[in-house]
Amino acid sequence: MEHLSLFSYTHTCKVLSLKLMETLGWTSLLRCISMFLVFTSSSAKGSECESLSSPQCFRRNSETTFYVCEWRMNTTRRDVTFELHFDRTDNDISFENIRETHAEIVAENLITSRRVEFWVEAHAGGSVCKSNETSGILKQIVKFEAPEDISVTWFQNHLNVTWKAAENYPALAERVKTTEFRSSKMAYQLSLENLQKHTSYQVKLRHRTNVTATPLWSEWSPLLIVPAELEDKLEVNVTLKRLEGARKVTLMWKPVDHAAAIPSVSYILRDTQTSEGCPCEKEEEIHPTDKTEYTDYVSYSPVNFSVMAKNAAGSSPVTVVHIPAEPAPHLKPCNKKLADAKRNETNHCLEWYRLQDGDLKLVARKTKRDKRLFRKSIKDYVGYIYFEHLCIDEKPKTVQMCLYYKKENVPKIAPQDLLAFNETHNSVTLTWKAIPEDDARGFLTRYNVCSVKINLQKEHIECHTVAASLSEYSLENLTPGTKYNFTVAGVTKAGEGPKATVTLKTQHLNLMKGWLILALVMAFLFIFLLMVCSCIWKKMKKKILVPLPKPPILELSAHQGKSVHQDMLEENEEVVNEVTLHKLLPKEEEDLEETTMSLNRDDTQQALRSSKEEEMTNTEQEDVLALLRYRKGLIFEMKTDEC
Repeated sequence: MEHLSLFSYTHTCKVLSLKLMETLGWTSLLRCISMFLVFTSSSAKGSECESLSSPQCFRRNSETTFYVCEWRMNTTRRDVTFELHFDRTDNDISFENIRETHAEIVAENLITSRRVEFWVEAHAGGSVCKSNETSGILKQIVKFEAPEDISVTWFQNHLNVTWKAAENYPALAERVKTTEFRSSKMAYQLSLENLQKHTSYQVKLRHRTNVTATPLWSEWSPLLIVPAELEDKLEVNVTLKRLEGARKVTLMWKPVDHAAAIPSVSYILRDTQTSEGCPCEKEEEIHPTDKTEYTDYVSYSPVNFSVMAKNAAGSSPVTVVHIPAEPAPHLKPCNKKLADAKRNETNHCLEWYRLQDGDLKLVARKTKRDKRLFRKSIKDYVGYIYFEHLCIDEKPKTVQMCLYYKKENVPKIAPQDLLAFNETHNSVTLTWKAIPEDDARGFLTRYNVCSVKINLQKEHIECHTVAASLSEYSLENLTPGTKYNFTVAGVTKAGEGPKATVTLKTQHLNLMKGWLILALVMAFLFIFLLMVCSCIWKKMKKKILVPLPKPPILELSAHQGKSVHQDMLEENEEVVNEVTLHKLLPKEEEDLEETTMSLNRDDTQQALRSSKEEEMTNTEQEDVLALLRYRKGLIFEMKTDEC
């Protein structure tokens, strides 16, 4: 029954147990169970022995005096111990009661200069398993640790791989094929050529020594993902928002390409002001972020931000964003005691900047050491900008700015780019660039603008004072057709500096043009006066020259003959002669009154009968109406054209 397989034995015991229970009882059943356990133990022992590998014994590098032996065994038992044996001669060396699957042995306890056999035995309970034997000269066997601290960088189309050196000798590395690489005391370097730097790669390495006869390959390194190269600077856009005593700075940039962001990318920002935006605390603060936008609060003093992207293969070129000091073109002079200013408050920050090349260079801060150096290094004729900041809720606030000179001098240079334009026969406009503060060598109080006539026996100089904040001035009342030298110079407390000069000749006065303009003006005035006088005359004519009314002449028909016409004339004359005029009383001069006119009734009836026979002309009708209407004594009202 001991020769049956485990399945057959189990099945047989099961069948027998049922029958024996009926016939033999519990004795036979217990015998079957005991035989089953013996067979199971024997099978498990054989399986564990098969999983025990042959040991490898080696040094970690060619210089160490310690040997490492390691092996493998798949078991879940905790009571397993190991014995490591060397050589089968009388000088058998063994190391017992090893609890792990590796051991570290000093070279003095081993035979290293000749070939030896070595194996390992596993003990579990009462069973023993033995591995296969391995032989070799221990001194010549070297196995490195797996590559550690691997870093990669791109150089053009080459990928440089660097990792921690196992020894100070050349070695071999393997990725796809075996490659020899450079080595140093600190690191191994391997260059992978002809790669596409805009593509990501996966790299896995192992290495071995190249100086012993029996080297062993190390274990493979973990898989390393190599991103594409970051070869371009980040394009950073800056947005500034001016606040009271501070500025809100927002930096934004585009994300890098996807191949360069594998497996991850971060952005590193550094600023030259302070941690958390408050000046005087630190020289430089690093702000790592995985976002493409950064917001901070800075004071009115200048600050530099450096921004770069970083991945596993390196960093992009640094983009420097310079934010100059808040413009203050009309800074007031500092109190002379500010150079020795002291602030006991912990939230105060004092800074001194030197004017240099149109920008500010930090020369001192709040620290006692900086202030001591500042007092010793301060120079004459050099401008210094003083800032005083407060730190409120971890945000800066500039509370004072002023300009300080230890000693003043005249400006170093003249105003630049002096130009003359808009010239006429008696005026011209000058414009120039202001003198930079670092060239003023003092507080610029004003500009002197002068004009000098050329080719005169006696010079005639006329000067004007212009505020230091202006850079343009118009000169008037110049002589037509005259050549002038115009000069502009800056003035400080120490005096006037160099002059900028421009020469210009005013335009000639054009007499013909002047007469033509005068004639046009006179003609316009003459026409205007003529129209006014005509209108006045028409109004006065009504009052001074009173038109006499014409008697209405009624034309009779032709068949009445000449006698009839003469009778009408006589009748008309009789009408005129019988007109009676009543003079208006003085009190009634402003009233309108009609004068009655008596006509011969018979003549009037005859005239009316004649008018029915023939219509009067328009002219005759107007005369009759003029005769019948008059006012103000002898002044008859006539309808005339009004102005």
